Amino acid sequence: MTDRKLPKIAFARNLRRDMSNAERKLWSALRGHRFHGLQFRRRAPCGPYIADFLCHAARLIVEVDGATHSTDAECARDRRRDAWFEANGFSVLRLTNAAVYAEFDGVLEMIRLRAEEKLPPPQPSPAARERESDPGRDIETRDVDR
Repeated sequence: MTDRKLPKIAFARNLRRDMSNAERKLWSALRGHRFHGLQFRRRAPCGPYIADFLCHAARLIVEVDGATHSTDAECARDRRRDAWFEANGFSVLRLTNAAVYAEFDGVLEMIRLRAEEKLPPPQPSPAARERESDPGRDIETRDVDR
């Protein structure tokens, strides 16, 4: 691990300990593959930034913003972050603390829908692929068994 990464990882660890109440509430629903089997990481380093919640499989970043994100300087910073994430293949979903508290089920549904948009289509199992490539195989196998 390079010296440059150590401070960012340590900073991310500190941020994990200092989550807002809205972030804690959302994390309780996302953690441990509880949310539709998706793996989310909290306060995860991603390029030059640290994402609040990151799902690599769906290339989705969920940011929970408090009141400090309403200033012009913070909005400009958020736009730069979002542009970097999107330029690197991630989709960013920004939520407010108020939305997490007032519309929790709606927030979870929004995350689910955004994740589904970004997830690759499910791949058939090897057995299903084999059946698709040889549709008469099942009939022949059943005839031999009799």
